Amino acid sequence: MLTKQRIRLTALLVVGLMGCNRSSQNQPHDHPHEEAGLESLAYTLYSPHAEVFVEFKPLVVGTESRFATHVTVLGESFKALSEGTVTVSLLVGERGLRKSANVPSQPGIYRLALSPVAAGTGRVVFDIKTPAFTDQLVIENVPVYSDEKTAMAAQQPESSVGSPEITYLKEQAWQVEFANEPLRPQPFGEVIRTTGRVQPAPTDEAVVSATFDGIVQLNGPALVAGRAVRAGDRLVTLTSRSLPDGNLDARLIQARTELNRAKAEYDRAQELNKSGLIAGNDFERIRASYESARTALSALSGSYGPGGKTLTAPVSGYVRELFVKSGQFVAAGQPLVSLTRNRKLVVRADVPPQYAPLLPRIQSATLRTIADNRRYELAELGGRVLSYGRSTEAETAFTSLLLEVNNVGGLVPGTLVDVWLKTPPQGAALTVPESALIEEQGQFYVYVQTGGESFQKRLVQLGTRDGIRAQLLSGVASGERVVTKGGYQIRLSSLSGTLPAHGHEH
Repeated sequence: MLTKQRIRLTALLVVGLMGCNRSSQNQPHDHPHEEAGLESLAYTLYSPHAEVFVEFKPLVVGTESRFATHVTVLGESFKALSEGTVTVSLLVGERGLRKSANVPSQPGIYRLALSPVAAGTGRVVFDIKTPAFTDQLVIENVPVYSDEKTAMAAQQPESSVGSPEITYLKEQAWQVEFANEPLRPQPFGEVIRTTGRVQPAPTDEAVVSATFDGIVQLNGPALVAGRAVRAGDRLVTLTSRSLPDGNLDARLIQARTELNRAKAEYDRAQELNKSGLIAGNDFERIRASYESARTALSALSGSYGPGGKTLTAPVSGYVRELFVKSGQFVAAGQPLVSLTRNRKLVVRADVPPQYAPLLPRIQSATLRTIADNRRYELAELGGRVLSYGRSTEAETAFTSLLLEVNNVGGLVPGTLVDVWLKTPPQGAALTVPESALIEEQGQFYVYVQTGGESFQKRLVQLGTRDGIRAQLLSGVASGERVVTKGGYQIRLSSLSGTLPAHGHEH
């Protein structure tokens, strides 16, 4: 009985213009009934649209090789291909074999088989046709052996060098939110992390104030904070009838009396002017007195009726705050109701003084709501840097920076948010999304996908974090694929020590 051996191959493959990575590795699945002999090869190929993970025995002339082809559609979350045709071709010299499957045997898994007819070095080509995309992925330099003895002699023992690998099957990954991405140097700038408070935008607010001393009456019990109003809606009524001083009703009576007197004098002056019996300057003085009395009455009586003067909403929006109660005395100019259009918000970020030199260079930001941990990019909110302080504030010893954003519904005025203020990128760095980080006892780890179903847990040292991505200073290398979604599920699977049943071909 020959001792069982494992074969591990790693290769890089460029597909079309975009290219794709490929690697082959032994999958450490436990198959207690597997006989000693040729061990399966495994390759993982990537294109812009798909990942193909395939397992098959070394190719031997005259022997059927079964290809367990796992096709994953890439995207925000990686999912099994459930609709489409997959064709495998073996090209050795001028000879070629093809086999297609129009439907998967189960979602994501296409079972194909070929029987090589000529020894040599060939290419294994996978053509994928789906309603959404067409793709081709190629494994170059695949040996085809003349007999099994030659293939056995070519097998290499598995190397134990490197970190231990964790097996996480496609059948597991397809059932959860899972994704990975290749590490590539990306532009990255300086970041200031701080906190901020969401406030209504000053240009988005309007305040209704008392126009004279009086008693305020709210227009109905529904006038409360948060109520929607339209421009022109009645908000409050002011009356001064019960006041001993500054009584508007008495002033109106006096103004009407004065207007009646001035009008009568003006009417007589007009008759005298027609007959030339009044001097021109006397006539102009009487007419000016009449116009003044009419203007005074108009100013007092505008929107003032038997019940008092009604104040209306100057803009459409929402009631932000009520400053008074029904029956309360107010003085002229006193704020009564504040309104907000609720279209714009301002985030006031408090910046420690040591970062003040960076404030002129801040161009973007990330916000995270403390209550529900939602994250927003400044560009996503249609936001901009509004202004920043040129000196520290005496009360807080901080410098403030103001961000204006559109109100998309997730930010509530008055709440606190975490803020990452970002300068333009100045250099390149290896970064991963925050979702890729696994924290354990104060240390951070990521999972690196070394093959279709094999992963390594790597301890990493973090550099700058901007709320969306984190810089990795050590533990990983450019080109490796890091799990960005589903890391915790891999961790739980590795702790359980169990694997689900599956039907991979060996």
